This record gives sequence, C-alpha cells and structure tokens, in this order.
Amino acid sequence: MSEIQTDLSRLNEKQRQAVVSECKRLLVLAGAGSGKTKTLLQKLIYLIEEKGINPSNILAITFTRNAANEMLDRLIISADTFC
Repeated sequence: MSEIQTDLSRLNEKQRQAVVSECKRLLVLAGAGSGKTKTLLQKLIYLIEEKGINPSNILAITFTRNAANEMLDRLIISADTFC
C-alpha cells in the first residue's frame, strides 16, 4: 500500500463518509453541483492509494457521458501528480 494519504480536507462530512465507507457497493445520490463527481473521484483514489485495490477491479458508474469524461480527465491529472 502507498504511504500517500488521500487528501479528504476539501470534502464535507457526508462526502468523507462516502469515500471511507467499507461498503462494497455505494450509491451517491445528490442534486446537481453537490460534488458527486468529486466524491466518486476521491473514492477511486482512496481505494487505489489507501486500500491498494487494483484499478482493474473497480467498477465506477455514472449516468452521464459528461460526468464520465470529467472523471477520466481528473483521474489522469491525479495520476500525474503521484508520479
């Protein structure tokens, strides 16, 4: 596992709970602009960096192409900061 600590300081309490949840399945349901994509992205980073999960073993689903593209872009940028 990585020694890098996932930065959860920019998340509110509910978002933090979703990120560190040990549930195998997690539904993030909230209104527009509430930070769902940010929360899901932080969850992915947390699983990979903190829990040592292989990225190919993670399934993340979003319901819009725009959100999916945004998540991919942010993950690429995040991966560049860890190298």
